[in-house]
Amino acid sequence: NLGWAYFKLGDADRALELTLDAEKHAAKLGVKHVAIKWLTTAGYIYEDTGDLKRATESYRQAFDAAKHINSKEDVLTSLELLAHVSIESGKLQDAVAFIDQATPLVQASGNRLDALDVMLAQGKIAALRRQDKQAEALFRAVEQDRDSQTSMRLGSEHEMARLFESEGNTVAAGQMYRTALTTFESARAQLKNENSKLPFLANATPIYDDYIQFLVTQGKPEEALLAADQSRARTLAQGLGQIGNKESFRPAAFSPRAVARKTGSTLLFYWLGVRQSYLWAVTPQRVEIFPLPAKKELSSLVEHYSEALLESQDPMQADGEDGQELFRSLVTPALKLIGTNARAVILSDGALTRLNFETLLAPGRSPFPVQEQRTENQSAAHYWIEDVTLFSAPSIAMLAAAKPAREVAKNLLLIGNPVSPNADFPSLPLFGFEMNLVQKSFAVHNSVVFAGQQASAAAYLASNPAQYSYIHFVAHAVASRNDPLDSAIILSATKPGEESFKLYARDIVQRPIDSRLVTISACYGTGTRFYAGEGLVGLSWAFLRAGAHSVIGALWEVSDESTPRLMEALYQGLEAGETPAVALRAAKLAFVHSHSKFRVPFYWAPFQLYSRL
Repeated sequence: NLGWAYFKLGDADRALELTLDAEKHAAKLGVKHVAIKWLTTAGYIYEDTGDLKRATESYRQAFDAAKHINSKEDVLTSLELLAHVSIESGKLQDAVAFIDQATPLVQASGNRLDALDVMLAQGKIAALRRQDKQAEALFRAVEQDRDSQTSMRLGSEHEMARLFESEGNTVAAGQMYRTALTTFESARAQLKNENSKLPFLANATPIYDDYIQFLVTQGKPEEALLAADQSRARTLAQGLGQIGNKESFRPAAFSPRAVARKTGSTLLFYWLGVRQSYLWAVTPQRVEIFPLPAKKELSSLVEHYSEALLESQDPMQADGEDGQELFRSLVTPALKLIGTNARAVILSDGALTRLNFETLLAPGRSPFPVQEQRTENQSAAHYWIEDVTLFSAPSIAMLAAAKPAREVAKNLLLIGNPVSPNADFPSLPLFGFEMNLVQKSFAVHNSVVFAGQQASAAAYLASNPAQYSYIHFVAHAVASRNDPLDSAIILSATKPGEESFKLYARDIVQRPIDSRLVTISACYGTGTRFYAGEGLVGLSWAFLRAGAHSVIGALWEVSDESTPRLMEALYQGLEAGETPAVALRAAKLAFVHSHSKFRVPFYWAPFQLYSRL
């Protein structure tokens, strides 16, 4: 049941794990009718994630098992599902055959939901065969039937929008896309907690994708940008009180150019689509859109490049092809709008949330003085961080709504170097070294330090963190993929035999803050899992949700050797009056231009700045 619930929320990873486990238990117990239900649910999840081959296999296994025990209800369900997956696979004759087998069973059962599901499948087939009037009639019947479930209405409205678009009826298509997204928003408004809201947008991503493609095709790139931004950081913005719990699709009314002017930056907004991806480059003067490769191609490139960085490879010593290809794909189209020695805001999507754009390889010689001769096998390129100051933002709407941090005394809450709670999280001598380096940038009377046994989750929660302009953690951290709000900073235990040593992300969001900067000097502070629209969710997200204006978190494991030096340089820059983005970049560039092993991105690139300004 948990697997089914997570599937309906759009959390495919957790749903599949639970469902496959449930199916194994049911098969072991010999409860065949229950095993059939979990085989069917696994098929739903595979189909939803685009794995049509495995989906078909699961549905066929369920169909064969249902016939074996003579369960007419399960046979009918399997036939309906096989029809839908055959349509998605382009096998219309197979789909028709499955519907023909299902029709007498539907008539015999008298179940209205089965009848509506078959009608939806028949409408899809009619649309693909260009029997437009028949298709529209079937979709309308499903949409308007009082017994129709939300998912059925959503599916029929989406299909109608695509049908009208194929007919060239652009007015009706636009209206129907908005109707479908309103149906989705109405369903989302019923969700009460963030754990449910975070994955739910995945249910509407295909509709957003088609709607954005439609608007771009209609020559409305700015309207497409506003629609795409409407899907971003919804849970974060609602938690901060910037938007209400909408029940209709209404993109926020703001000027992207005004936001670029406000931030003094070029905004680079990415959308990864199944057929076509897009980049919008926004300056104070103009908005331009550029087509990019499809999601699958870009995601593959990002994964391969990220693996190389995690293995401490030096892209400058190799051929650097992946880093250069990603730069050509993601940045080059808009390069004339960005320039050099400039400032850019990255609003990423999907797999791009795991990529530090600073590591991409720009063509040509470094703009900084060459410190040593380039060897024969070095790439004729330089890291993009040498050209621009970058930070990541959740959405353009959040940048538009952001208010300056309160003018308070420059003060620090420093928590770290905890007592090891167990062998999994050993104490490290460099924890204390880093804390001393960070504290040097603040007057003694303007800093509060919790170290050793005092460095506990309870101490942070009781410290009134809203009073501090800077908060810094030096500790281990864990990122939970199954439930990102279970990600935690590992501190000192306050109760034996319990996990009181964990400062959970879910507890962080319950303590409002207004800090200029929170720094999580720990591994995987950014998290390991991204949600559609929300990006990577973990400790960085939690501190933004709590009210921080900027957060520095790590995309991967951090080095105990290099991190204290990086943090020392960061705070020296902040002490000199630099912004967090400028100070962090300067600290990284010192590594890039050094002769040490720390020049490799593995050491300086995990730390990324996330800001809502």
